[in-house]
Amino acid sequence: MANSFRVVLITAPRGKRAEFLARSLVSEHLAACVNRVPGVVSYYRWQGRMRRDAESLLIAKTTASKLPALRRWIETHHPYSTPEVLALPVAAGSKTYLKWLTEQVL
Repeated sequence: MANSFRVVLITAPRGKRAEFLARSLVSEHLAACVNRVPGVVSYYRWQGRMRRDAESLLIAKTTASKLPALRRWIETHHPYSTPEVLALPVAAGSKTYLKWLTEQVL
């Protein structure tokens, strides 16, 4: 049962935009819960340059079946031209939490 769930990592600009993305994923029933972790500093190479940006990390909990819609929604509403959307499978979880998660994304 647990393998039908996903934890999705999404980086976003700090502040109101990250909050909009997090709240919208829940209100659109694409994620049961989204944690917004402020104060993340990302180092990466973009367009041939080394970059360092202050960001928020969104951690979304969803089902495997909702993942394609979540990804499409992020690609449409995210301000980055190439948003990070990394989905990790859930190996195990509390039966009651996973039941609640399922109910929230229906």
